Amino acid sequence: MTVEKLKQAVGEIRNCRQDVIDRLVQFAPTDSLLFWGNNDELIKKQEQLRMESEAEKMRANLLRAVSHDLRTPLTSIYGACSTVIDNYDSLGREQKVKLLSEACADAQWLNRMVENLLSVTRIDADGVAIQKTPTVLEELVDTVLVRFQKLHPGVPVEVKLPDDFIVIPMDSMLIQQVLTNLLENAVLHAEGMTHLTLRVFTLGRRAVFEVIDNGCGIPKEQLKRLFSGTTLAQDTSSSGKHGMGIGLSVCAAIIKAHGGEIKAESTPGEGTTIRFWLETEEVDTEETEDEQ
Repeated sequence: MTVEKLKQAVGEIRNCRQDVIDRLVQFAPTDSLLFWGNNDELIKKQEQLRMESEAEKMRANLLRAVSHDLRTPLTSIYGACSTVIDNYDSLGREQKVKLLSEACADAQWLNRMVENLLSVTRIDADGVAIQKTPTVLEELVDTVLVRFQKLHPGVPVEVKLPDDFIVIPMDSMLIQQVLTNLLENAVLHAEGMTHLTLRVFTLGRRAVFEVIDNGCGIPKEQLKRLFSGTTLAQDTSSSGKHGMGIGLSVCAAIIKAHGGEIKAESTPGEGTTIRFWLETEEVDTEETEDEQ
């Protein structure tokens, strides 16, 4: 056997050995790793593999949601544009405007979906690739409301904020995306809604955010899988609006990456509250007074 072949054989054995170890670490119970040397490293490896597996499941759910949710608006855009082109002379102005307006609305929805998917790319397999910076609560909410009013200029939002000066470590762009998604979800799916509220309060060192509507509510079966990415196109409302799947699953991923938690409460016929919390940052009140 030549030296080169010997080196190649040794390399294959090492690779095989590492593959076996990786598989054992991935599937073995944590307690069993105590029989191995270098326990901390092996346990860390197992946890990393599990987190990668969870991240892969989330990506798979999002891909399934995309395949369902993209098809309907793209088909509608194609159909509306084709109708206008093929029947341009025979269609009246109002019909053309109606068809093109519907195509425009679908295109805007697709654009917001892309924003959601781009947000997910900022979260890596380890759960937290985000860069947190101290963000003033009032400035965050003001930015979200300006963005929301551009999307839905005729929908008022009642805002309830604490009197205290609140600073929260976060990726502000991602949390803006979460709040915008939640507000827009209420507009699109809370049929019969007459009141929409964004409320923030503190509970210990946590800032609790609530988006509350008095719309039609969410059925119990759908509520169970609200943040899983599986509330797809078949869950569209009777008005034909798009499903909730991608937007809310993205919200859940972002909040989890921040170390927080998101939940929903709903009563059919009465309304829905979606709530999440983030850790706040303590503010030196004496220093704040000196600056003023």
